Amino acid sequence: MAASIQFLNFSAQPCFHNSATRLHAFSTQDYKHSIGVNNRISTTHGHVIWCENREYNINPDETVVEKTNNNKLKILIAGGGIAGLVFALMAKRSGFEVTVFEKDLTAIKGEGKDRGPIQLLSSALGLLENVDKDVVRDISEAGYVTGDRANGLADANTGNWFAKFDFLTPALKKGIPVTQIICRMELQRVLLNAVGGDLVINNSRVVDFVNDPNKVTVLLENGEKYEGDLLVGADGIRSVVRSKLFGPNKEPKYSNFICYTGVAEFHPNHVPPFGYKIFIARNQYFVALDIGKGRMQWYAFDKEARDSPIPSAGNKSKLLETFGDCCDEVIRIIHNTEEHMIIRRPIHDIDMLNTWGKGRVILLGDAAHAMLPNLGQGGSMAIEDCYWLMTELRNLAERNPFSTVSLDELAISFKRYEKKRMFRISTVHSICRIASVLTSFYSTYLTIGPLPFFNMSALRVKHPSFVVSNTLLKFVLPKFMDWVLVGQE
Repeated sequence: MAASIQFLNFSAQPCFHNSATRLHAFSTQDYKHSIGVNNRISTTHGHVIWCENREYNINPDETVVEKTNNNKLKILIAGGGIAGLVFALMAKRSGFEVTVFEKDLTAIKGEGKDRGPIQLLSSALGLLENVDKDVVRDISEAGYVTGDRANGLADANTGNWFAKFDFLTPALKKGIPVTQIICRMELQRVLLNAVGGDLVINNSRVVDFVNDPNKVTVLLENGEKYEGDLLVGADGIRSVVRSKLFGPNKEPKYSNFICYTGVAEFHPNHVPPFGYKIFIARNQYFVALDIGKGRMQWYAFDKEARDSPIPSAGNKSKLLETFGDCCDEVIRIIHNTEEHMIIRRPIHDIDMLNTWGKGRVILLGDAAHAMLPNLGQGGSMAIEDCYWLMTELRNLAERNPFSTVSLDELAISFKRYEKKRMFRISTVHSICRIASVLTSFYSTYLTIGPLPFFNMSALRVKHPSFVVSNTLLKFVLPKFMDWVLVGQE
């Protein structure tokens, strides 16, 4: 019997397909009170989130996809998350034969349940729109536009903005969709419906592969084998494909931060509306996102040892104490979050690799370059990866329409993909790490005076590090975000 799987849905906004229409829409509509379609409450590992019933049918017993006998490029994809499904969609639209192996399509088990909504930048949505406008429309209907509001960095002690990002103007100038957020499970539903369940083998986990000159053979956990022209490793930060390709020394690294995430049935109406706001303090930062219907999704990052014990008094009490010196905005959001809505997890990334491919195997997304989530770049970078890798494979297929793709030709395509992406990815990856490290030196006010009895805290004199970091971030980070938003030509 087919299993019925339900996905969460946040809010809906229209998608437009030219800059003039977008400009008119955003100049005439008020998005301050945008809300989603919310029908009932669903619980997911302690989270209680308003959701709309959305269903698709998959057959958990279906483990074989019928192959066709032709000269189409046969692509095998390890991982049916965001990166894997986006690449599968692009492969399908390009006329290639594709098979996706996913251990758990529901995304309710494993890391997916802990990660909340995903930010999709204009750069990623614009590329996806080139491939499938209907998918971008569906994403926009299920998502929530944040690019038309204030986004950026603020001081955690005062709540004052010191760096704002203009997500709207670059998108309108380029005629691409405006940045938005969407529930990860809802995004997966949209992508899976577009790809088609017949191309995805559920309850299948890639555990090994054989990299031959003329083919690649994938071995599943259940013992089944599949052959193809290439294998795409899109199996996330703990990628089996990456480990088999480059060895276990490329495993995730702990970032020295624990992330507490939750959803508050609360909106700070006393402050102007914003898309997302990152409050920075010493050795900690707090990210708040408006997800509509008077709710705030938030992430609290605190510098802690990896093996630090789980708070006995509960996560909420721990956070109210740890972030006790922060502004009223932060405290109110935490205070208005139920204890069972808070989830705790350590944050990891991986060191940049100098190559992402070997033989007939190539990596993309988190499997290739998992980065810290503090600037919300991971999902968009993965979609960009998919587009530019598919561009190279399409060019390769056009040069070899009636013959098998040789290993040398495939290697050239992989290198072109890496050349296109490596600098951009390395830059974003480094900025995410630097932004995290800078919190170790961040301080709003001086606390130590020239004499032991001199109370500098009472005078609230700005710390030199605050002045330097404030000036640097105010001018550098917005330029960086503009560069990220417009994407690559």
